[in-house]
Amino acid sequence: MKNKHYNVFVIGSGIAGQTAAKICRENNLSVAISDNREFGGTCANRGCDSKKILLQFSQLVYKSNNLQGLGVKKNPKLNWKQVQKFRRSFSNPIPPKTEQNLKDLGMSLYHQSPKFISKNEVEVEGKVVSADYFIIATGNIPRPLDIEGNEFLKVSEDVLDLKKIPKSITFIGSGYIAMEFACMLATLGSQVTILEQGNTALANFDPFLVKKLITKLEGLGVKFIFNADVTGVKKLKKNLKVTFSIDGEVTTHKSRLVINSAGRVPAIAALDLEKAVIEADHNGIVVNDYLQSKSHPKVYACGDVSNKSLALTPLSGLQGYIAGHNIIKEKSKTFDVPCIPSTVFTTPNLSSLGYGEEDAKARYKNVKVYQGEVSNWFNAKKENEDTYAYTILVNERTDEIVGAHILSSEANESINVFATAIYNKMTVKEFKRMVFTYPSYVIDMKTMMENE
Repeated sequence: MKNKHYNVFVIGSGIAGQTAAKICRENNLSVAISDNREFGGTCANRGCDSKKILLQFSQLVYKSNNLQGLGVKKNPKLNWKQVQKFRRSFSNPIPPKTEQNLKDLGMSLYHQSPKFISKNEVEVEGKVVSADYFIIATGNIPRPLDIEGNEFLKVSEDVLDLKKIPKSITFIGSGYIAMEFACMLATLGSQVTILEQGNTALANFDPFLVKKLITKLEGLGVKFIFNADVTGVKKLKKNLKVTFSIDGEVTTHKSRLVINSAGRVPAIAALDLEKAVIEADHNGIVVNDYLQSKSHPKVYACGDVSNKSLALTPLSGLQGYIAGHNIIKEKSKTFDVPCIPSTVFTTPNLSSLGYGEEDAKARYKNVKVYQGEVSNWFNAKKENEDTYAYTILVNERTDEIVGAHILSSEANESINVFATAIYNKMTVKEFKRMVFTYPSYVIDMKTMMENE
């Protein structure tokens, strides 16, 4: 049988891979796309979309709790089976719909992770396939934990698929995933514990706001154990026993489920990159500003698997766009990491954009730091919310806003206004001239920049 050949072979069917593949097909190149899991990628199938659907139900319970006795007589009771059925109504159609869309565009589909066998060939589904170009868009996977009993650990998608709310649950790690699900499950009645190797949660976020968020989650019943070095997990009759040490002192903790939430790593181990001379490090495939492999010019990497990326869906689409166009016209588009907002969807939300305080002070000679806890402001008081805070950073010389960090129930939306301001290099004076709806969380943002 003659080996199949394509102009472009795309590995990964998430937003990055789909975007690049579609650009290539629109320019009449022959394209194949492969995935070892459901077509459509992590976010749509088993990630952020499903997570947001579930979180809104715990937020409903949370808000009802806050307004108990202020007009709310009884908290809502959730039917978790119906909640999950609703979630699946979004995620289940994604793979067949994605496959059909790609087929309609004239692409060939492969349902397996390929392995490189040379610089221009892969083996997939028992076939040898060659291509002029390869686009690697395999995303990230949970970081494996090399501890005894790691086979008993679950990961984030197992939380999304919970058939019922567990009596108790432990998270190893305190990043986005752990904090969001800990907040959700504690609100819904689970006994939640977070074991963190460092001395705080969400290490890349504003420390002032993180401290307040930790206090908030502790108020919901989440137990944080910091400086905990987890060494093993053992299965008992009903529970799992986690063993960890703090300053050499060994301790154990029991819960029904234990989740590996210790971060994610590029999904490249199964690709045999070395056989194609594709350089990679712990951050992913090493690429230049064109998202082109530095060691193999016929290979592009986009999305979370690129060492120039962040684990954010909008960035994946942008990188897919750049990679696709650079195959059509070499070195036609470059990638510069834009100022992108990110949000931890706890209750309240923690959103971050631009420089943090430490980095801003290292970058600029003089930095104005506007920081405060404002749970006494109207927007928080009307929700009977006890946590509302912010840190805004301004380059004193130019008066430009260079960083924004918000902890509020609407931070995930408010931060987008700051994104517009920072992208357009707005000064505080210019920002304050803008008119927003009242009352709203966004209008508060002008008041935030009044007193240092």
